[in-house]
Amino acid sequence: MQARTAEQTSEEIRIRILDAAEDRFRDYGYSKTTMAEIAEDVQMSAANLYRYFENKHDIAAACASRCMGERVDVLREQARQPGQTAEQRLRAFVLGTLRYTQEAVQSQPKINELVATVTSQRQDIVHEKIQAQCALLAEILAHGNETGEFAVDDVIATARAVYATLTLFEVPIFVPLYSQKEFEAIAQQVVELLLKGLVRR
Repeated sequence: MQARTAEQTSEEIRIRILDAAEDRFRDYGYSKTTMAEIAEDVQMSAANLYRYFENKHDIAAACASRCMGERVDVLREQARQPGQTAEQRLRAFVLGTLRYTQEAVQSQPKINELVATVTSQRQDIVHEKIQAQCALLAEILAHGNETGEFAVDDVIATARAVYATLTLFEVPIFVPLYSQKEFEAIAQQVVELLLKGLVRR
């Protein structure tokens, strides 16, 4: 019982560290954040901080993994609303992807630096996120096959191809290129194009 309590306390400390690090990364950027500053924000020594994370890259990776997990959870909830057709689920996924990225850029203006760092140094985390989103897309396509809306022979391969078309809506660096209204119009056009390739003829 005592070991279990210590484990819970350790996890709570890790969460506090990640919360503090995310605030720092959001306000000052990854490169201008130090381990000493994160330690100060959680009121512990830098030496004690290293008991929980090996270095700043390790903290950034954990922050990114948590954020990416939250993204997938949001998309999953939107795409699994009861009573939705497969078309509605696909549309919810595409627009949800865009809106999540737009909100992240607005609330975390320094996010591009963190994304670039994690993408270059912890590609495994990025691949996990991609696999999770492709799995959700495959679920939507399979649902469309079951309802007769879609005629997809290879659900897995098609999900990967669909995901590849959504890069513009996934990457924060593209967000400033268009207004929110313009981006949503593009997203709707992408959905219409996808549906033409997926529907049963």
